[in-house]
Amino acid sequence: MVPRSEKRFIRLNLITIVVTLLLILAGGIVRSTGSGMGCPDWPKCFDQYVPPTSVSQLPADYKEKYVAQRIAKNERFAKTLDRMGKGHLADSIRHDQSILQPEEFNVSKTWTEYLNRLMGAITGFLLLGLTVLSWKYRKSAARISILSFLNLIIVGFQAWLGSIVVSTNLMPWVVTVHMLLALVILAILVYTYNYAQQLQKETTVIMAKVTWLKVIIFLTIVLSVIQIVLGTEVREAVDAVSRKLLYNNRESWIAETGMIFSYHRDVAIFVLILNLVVYKIVKDKFNGKAAALSVAYKIWIVLIIQIASGLILSNFALPPYAQALHILFSTALFTLQYYLYLLVYRTDSYQQEH
Repeated sequence: MVPRSEKRFIRLNLITIVVTLLLILAGGIVRSTGSGMGCPDWPKCFDQYVPPTSVSQLPADYKEKYVAQRIAKNERFAKTLDRMGKGHLADSIRHDQSILQPEEFNVSKTWTEYLNRLMGAITGFLLLGLTVLSWKYRKSAARISILSFLNLIIVGFQAWLGSIVVSTNLMPWVVTVHMLLALVILAILVYTYNYAQQLQKETTVIMAKVTWLKVIIFLTIVLSVIQIVLGTEVREAVDAVSRKLLYNNRESWIAETGMIFSYHRDVAIFVLILNLVVYKIVKDKFNGKAAALSVAYKIWIVLIIQIASGLILSNFALPPYAQALHILFSTALFTLQYYLYLLVYRTDSYQQEH
């Protein structure tokens, strides 16, 4: 019998995973609609908890004011990078002329970014609640308590990094680090969810060894992370091309990105092949009701949607809805792959025991 307090933790953990994925979807919508600078300051939006709906609600010098604030914040960040020995990154921030460009007020972009921030706040409160509930495990499974608290700290850092994303005017490498940290948060959530579940279950035993399956799943996870990073770089290249072409000829943007898109496409082929191998092995080794087989099937559904959204992006002039879906399902794929790895990792072989 699973104690009620543990059931609450497992349920809230699953809800937090789903909400974190929705937050990534919201971030994808912000990115695809160009709303990242809809709020030029952080954590407020135009110095307000509820942003304005009209430019008439802003002071006449609002552009100069927020540029000055941005420059001051970036200088503090650059000094931090200097102390870390990252002088070249600090210099790239100090000499980035795009940071000096004021943002025009756009009500739809402002509220798109604001709703994204609200989703981030909700995720933060859920993680706080998860940390409180994880106290139940401090003696029986201390790693759950430790990891939940660590995730809360990472989310705090992620929120601060989000402010740097805004102040640096979406500087590419900062955006990439921001995305990778989101994957770390998801990975910790998936781990604590799986570990809390497995505490109340018997270890699965099958008739065949799964050593190679573990290795292949791990490789699919690594490739998916590489694919996500490459996708972020493709998006950054698209942003540069769109600015160069003055946001005209949208259908040619992908072709203008160069080799980075080719790398992204080629890695996608490897991801597809490896996941096909994983599904075949899981189907052969696990029976029809095994959780691993169910997750492997869901991976294929997510992978098909991800590939379809990628094809729509490359062949139909980057429609914003496809960009958001592509980001969502790439992170959902990573989440399911890692969950499958944890399930298989805890599987024992009958042949090994006897």
